[in-house]
Amino acid sequence: MANGQWYPPEWPDRIRALADGSLTPVAPRRAATVLLLKDTPDGPVVHMLRRRASMAFAGGAYAYPGGGVDPRDDDRQIRWAGPTRAWWADRLGVDAAAAQAIVCAAVRETYEEAGVLLAGPDPDSVVGDTTGDDWEADRAALVARELSFAEFLDRRGLVLRSDLLGAWARWITPEFEARRYDTWFFVAALPEGQRTRNASTEADRTVWIRPAEAAAGYDRGELLMMPPTIATLRRLLPYGTAAEALAAAPAREMTPVLATARLQGDEIILSWPGHEEFTKHVPATSSTTTAPPAPSTTGGGSA
Repeated sequence: MANGQWYPPEWPDRIRALADGSLTPVAPRRAATVLLLKDTPDGPVVHMLRRRASMAFAGGAYAYPGGGVDPRDDDRQIRWAGPTRAWWADRLGVDAAAAQAIVCAAVRETYEEAGVLLAGPDPDSVVGDTTGDDWEADRAALVARELSFAEFLDRRGLVLRSDLLGAWARWITPEFEARRYDTWFFVAALPEGQRTRNASTEADRTVWIRPAEAAAGYDRGELLMMPPTIATLRRLLPYGTAAEALAAAPAREMTPVLATARLQGDEIILSWPGHEEFTKHVPATSSTTTAPPAPSTTGGGSA
């Protein structure tokens, strides 16, 4: 394996089925994920999770905290600070209700999976330590969907700080994949007084790692990542602080990236527009593909 690109073994068969019309694409589910950053003397580091090897989708791959939109994320107006829903709708390319849901999902999933909460008692402050038993009880209730995020904020008298997020990219799972997501990627800085922890049942390890170190581990084939993960990670490389990355976010291109597959001779050519490094040539006649080896854990940390 030349690098750590995650590649599902069933893709060639599904690509052929899509091409011959026997596979109908499923509608992608809205999702959000957050590149959580903090500054160090050696530059910013990003918080990453390593998905459990037993996971059906991308087992062993490194990713960021995130997940699907909860239907209740847009069922009513939530306590909100920062740019308006209309502003976010324009930035994300959706309507105002969907914009609330996507931003809400980004904040909620970061709290559920990393224990970090981008909310405060007023529009100018952020909560501090969120590791107490009462916080953990609320976090567990959110994960179990026993509590909506709006109810959680109301109960604690908190407002969601949408101004602490920067929209970074948007990727849509290929049409030939069985589980599809329309995912918005955000950047955010770790609030002062808070700390991350591995609160996700889907991850076996977490790490704070410099983007350049993580990218180098991927290039050596030691850290496994899906194309959106390594692509968004590489876009962090020019920035010397978390604040610089956040300041750059409003100018980031948000056109969705959707992989395409085409038949050419005896090959299937799989490509992601604008991201040539991920192009793959798959034999069109093969019915099986060997999955890539599990990544080494010696290349810069874990998730």
